[in-house]
Amino acid sequence: MTGFKDFLVLVDDSKSCVTRLDVAVQLASRFETHLTGLYVNLPVMIPAYLQAELGGGLSAGMPPIVATRASGGMLKVESQAQQEAAGRTQKLFRSRAEVAGITSEWREREGDLLEIAVLHARYADMTIVGQADPEAGGGSSRVLPEHLLLGVGRPILVVPYTGTFPTVGERVLVAWNASRAATRAVNDALPILKKAMKVTVLTINPQGGVSGEGDVPGADLALHLSRHGVKAEASWIKTDDVKVAAMLLSCASDLQADLIVMGGYGHSRMREVVLGGSTREILHAMTVPTLMSH
Repeated sequence: MTGFKDFLVLVDDSKSCVTRLDVAVQLASRFETHLTGLYVNLPVMIPAYLQAELGGGLSAGMPPIVATRASGGMLKVESQAQQEAAGRTQKLFRSRAEVAGITSEWREREGDLLEIAVLHARYADMTIVGQADPEAGGGSSRVLPEHLLLGVGRPILVVPYTGTFPTVGERVLVAWNASRAATRAVNDALPILKKAMKVTVLTINPQGGVSGEGDVPGADLALHLSRHGVKAEASWIKTDDVKVAAMLLSCASDLQADLIVMGGYGHSRMREVVLGGSTREILHAMTVPTLMSH
């Protein structure tokens, strides 16, 4: 990858969107890229409990036209609320982009969040998305980062739902295990790594053999990165008591890293769903923005 030209940021009306948008604008300004904000309105539907109440009213003798007007009124109220939320977010997006002096574009669509997000993400160099917020409930947004990672074929940058991130990509921790996914992530992150002040290549529980990490884990990758003008240091650790994801986050804290670069789902997704894995654990417990590729 020679450089970034356009970023996509998925925005919504949540509290964490402000931080996500600030990260997106910061990176777009740093790399002089075009930034597109995508807001997806979900189809307006009457909640099941209200449908039951209306159905009960009909069975009790409520005229059908009254029930129709009641449901229509509810849909109108919900649609108006969505429009107001989208308007607030659009205003925030445009003001942030204007202050940063970047070129930007606002897109607002209605439909299935996962399908629309994947479609638009395929036409951007990187997509910036928020970590799933457990307090926000279920729904499509809960699985959006994972869905993008597996469905887009481009890197995604996941921003934690808590915390603030005044810098992203100045002190980078690369999680290296010599896998295809990790290789893809490093290549996708090259423009960021070239601009970083410090890059640490970290191998946790390195493996030997032809497909392993070599005699000095991470050294071959650090050498490769040096040929691209990246000043990278290689390090490795072994741990039997701590999970890989927890160790990775601990090292990120010790190094004061403001970005983690890692491959996503190096094993099969089903294996991680059943047995657990680093990708799912990082998506659940991340503390700093994380660039992932699959």
